[in-house]
Amino acid sequence: MVTETSFTILDDIPFSVDIPELLRRLRADSTFVLMDDLLQVARQAADIGRPKGLYRICAVEHTGDATITLDGVTFRSRILRVNLEGAYRAFPFLATCGLELEAWSQALDDPMRMFWADIIKEMALHRSIMALGDALVAMYRPGERAVMNPGSLPDWPIDEQRPLFSLFGKAAERIGVELTASCLMSPVKSVSGIWFETEKGFVNCQLCPREDCPNRRAPHDPHLFNARYGKSL
Repeated sequence: MVTETSFTILDDIPFSVDIPELLRRLRADSTFVLMDDLLQVARQAADIGRPKGLYRICAVEHTGDATITLDGVTFRSRILRVNLEGAYRAFPFLATCGLELEAWSQALDDPMRMFWADIIKEMALHRSIMALGDALVAMYRPGERAVMNPGSLPDWPIDEQRPLFSLFGKAAERIGVELTASCLMSPVKSVSGIWFETEKGFVNCQLCPREDCPNRRAPHDPHLFNARYGKSL
C-alpha cells in the first residue's frame, strides 16, 4: 500500500480463487464434470492475479443545483449533488482485476476457459473493491457509505468518467487502468466511482427500472426520484 498526500494506492492485494464461490457463480457443485480443468485454471489465475486499486479524499464544494465540485473538478448530476448535500468530503476510487489477469485471459483460446476466466476476473475486481473499502475505513473511519458510478444512471452518464479520471491523474496508470475514447475502461473488469458518507443510504439500483439486471442489489423505487431528487434543495 502506498499513501501519498491525497491518494492511497493498493498494488499488492492478496488474491486467491474461492472455489466454492466460483462454483456458485457457475451454478455448479463439487460434482462438476470439468472440475479438474476448472481447478487448473483457478490455480493459474491465483498465481498470476494481482488486483489493484486506489482511492483519494476530496473536499466537497456545492456549486449548483445539479453540479458538485470535488477538489476543483466539477461533476454534473442532480442525484450526486443531492446525495452529497451536507458532506464535506468524498472518496473517488478506481479498482481493477489487474493487467496480469487481463493478459492471461486474453491468451486463452478455449471458450469454456475464457468464460471461467471472465468470472475469475470479476472475483478479482470484487477483491480489489473490498480491499479498498477496508483501507478507507481503517484510514478515515467514515460512517455509513454509499457509492455512485458514472454510467449507472442517465442522470450521471458515462462521459462523466473524464472528470473523474482527471482526479486520478497518473495514479490510474500506476494500477494499469486506461480510459478509452468511449469512456470505457481497460481492463474491462474495472470499476470507478465516488464513495460518500450518508445517513439515508443509497443504491444506484433504486433508481434503475431495468428488471432483468443480474447485478441488481436493491428493488427499483419508482417514487424515490421525485421524493428525494425532483424538488429544489
